[in-house]
Amino acid sequence: MTTKQNGAVALAGLTAVAVIVLDQFTKALARDSISGGNSTELLGGLIKIVDVRNSGVAFGQLSGGGIIVGVVVALALIALLWYFLSHLGTPLIWLATGLVIGGAVGNIIDRVRAGAVTDFIKLPHWPAFNFADAAITVGVVSLVVLVEIDARRQRRSEAADAD
Repeated sequence: MTTKQNGAVALAGLTAVAVIVLDQFTKALARDSISGGNSTELLGGLIKIVDVRNSGVAFGQLSGGGIIVGVVVALALIALLWYFLSHLGTPLIWLATGLVIGGAVGNIIDRVRAGAVTDFIKLPHWPAFNFADAAITVGVVSLVVLVEIDARRQRRSEAADAD
């Protein structure tokens, strides 16, 4: 591995650790502050802090799925790591990967500790979520954008070589 590739791996790791720490800290604050179905309103009710336990994946899908949820998460992480390690030269791939891995590990910690993920941020007309969920979402969207940019760059390079 080159120094640049080692740097990408290190940055992804640091990003993942930062997401995990922030996620676990905010979930602990939410669990300590809100319990028993109570909620607190912020910004004039635009955001509510709630106490929700999610045993599924995104938006409660596969709720109560137990081992199936673990298998789905593990396969997704393996695929992401494979892609990341085979595309270390892609600019900012470390950021997208670190966000997704950090978010996934943050939610895995909850599943192991309590059997369900703590969701506590509630927006109008949207299911409750947490910082890990937000990191995963931003990471996946960033990854899709980065993959598309990289594919376009490769097509332009191939077209220029063909000329």
